[in-house]
Parts: sequence; C-alpha cells; structure tokens
Amino acid sequence: MCGRFASSRRPEDLVEAFGIEKWEPEEALAPDWNVAPTKEVWAVLERPLKDAGSPRPVRQLRALKWGLVPSWAKSPEGAARMINARAETVDEKPSFKRAFQSRRCILPADGYYEWVTGSAERDLEVEGKKKRARKQPYFVTPADGSVFAMAGLYEFWRDGTLPPEHPAAWWVTCSVVTTEAETGPLGVAPAEGPHSLAEIHPRMPLMLTEDRWDAWLDPARTDPEELRGLLAPPPGGLMRAYPVATAVSNVRNNGPELLAELDGPEVGTLF
Repeated sequence: MCGRFASSRRPEDLVEAFGIEKWEPEEALAPDWNVAPTKEVWAVLERPLKDAGSPRPVRQLRALKWGLVPSWAKSPEGAARMINARAETVDEKPSFKRAFQSRRCILPADGYYEWVTGSAERDLEVEGKKKRARKQPYFVTPADGSVFAMAGLYEFWRDGTLPPEHPAAWWVTCSVVTTEAETGPLGVAPAEGPHSLAEIHPRMPLMLTEDRWDAWLDPARTDPEELRGLLAPPPGGLMRAYPVATAVSNVRNNGPELLAELDGPEVGTLF
C-alpha cells in the first residue's frame, strides 16, 4: 500500500521534468516530507482547459486532495479510506472504474515510507507481552535519484450544499494505484535489513517509468485492454530502500531530516 510519502521537489522542477504546459503559481505547495492522507499533493494530469474553446488536452500541474471521493458519493467522509486503488481491480471497482478509464494522473514524489516490525518486537507480540509492536520505517526511492512517478487517478465531486460559484463547491481528489511489491533484489539494498520490496511490505505504489507517462496521462486512451497493459509493474532493480528515524511515524513531524539514512534499524533486528 501507500500510506505516507515525501514530496519536496519545487513545482518549477516538476514543470520541467514532466513538460507541464499549465500551472498556477498561487497553487504552490510547500515541500512536504511527511505527506499523509487528506493532504494536498501535486498531480500531473491532462485535460482541456476550462473556457479555452479547444478540446485539446493540456498537461497541467494541479494541487489535489489525497483521498479519492467518487463523483456519486453523498459526502466526502470516506476520502481517507480511498487513498489507494489496487491495480488488479481498478478497472472493476465502482469507486475507481470511471477515473481509470479517463482521469488518470501521475503523483510525483521523492519516494514513500513503509514500516517493518522488528523480529524481537514480533516475538513479544506473539507472547502477549506487548500489545502493539514498534515498527521500523524505511524510505523507498528511485536508486538513480529521479522523481518517483506514482500512477494515480483523480475525480471531481460536487458539494451540493454550496452554490456553484463558491470556491469550495468542487473537490478534486486523487488516489495512488498500488501493485504487488517486487520480489527481486533492490537496486540498492541496506547492509542490514530487507533485500527486496516484498520483504518490507507485500504492496507498493505502481511506479511509472518515463516511457509510460504519455500513454498513462492521455485521456483519449480508453480501450480496456490497452489500459490494463499500462498497469504492468516497472522493470525490477530500479529502487533503493533504507531505514529512517521513527520520528516519521508521527504525522506532526515534518522536515528534510526525516529522509536521513540511518546506519541501521532503530527497532532491533528485523530479519
């Protein structure tokens, strides 16, 4: 799954990296090293500009709320539960099916966090001596330092309690597409700890390599078979993972120090 990630790149850098044609500087988001559900995040998407008089899709950088609210939802209360969409069923689930067909986006990030329970902690939990095991966070990021392009979906939801002209009348929300974690070796593995993403967690965000960006973002691509082909996992060995301080486990903590690599796990022996 993807329940937390880091997004600290400047919008100007994202504009260059993704070939953005349109973005609003007043929408600029501050760097966030501990992005949690319901926060606003950067999204790259393609759609015609409102009132532009042209149907041509324009590549845009937009600030969206993380936690998808389906257009047919009666309220946005379930958004925090819609942060992930499983690649295996995204074309079937009512909450994601329409968005997958024509409202796909890329959620750029530095990487994502995942937590592993230490072996000693697991033993205590099994023996009933500890109610809740402490977990060691890992940061997973492209080994070459490039932007981590997560496949995403976005949706529009109309708040019927507000007049159409109200600035909050429309919600634009998003979800991260996830897939089975890679079982092959990491591109760069920690000296002590997991040697594959699957050893950290059975799920991972679906990473889109640059050669898939155009196809994923193109709203004109609606053929089900072609779209399912875009859900194939990326080549193996592109990622690295390393332990970070448990401070990231508290969503109130935020800063570049959260990405600092530790010499070893803080939470005992993991493997």
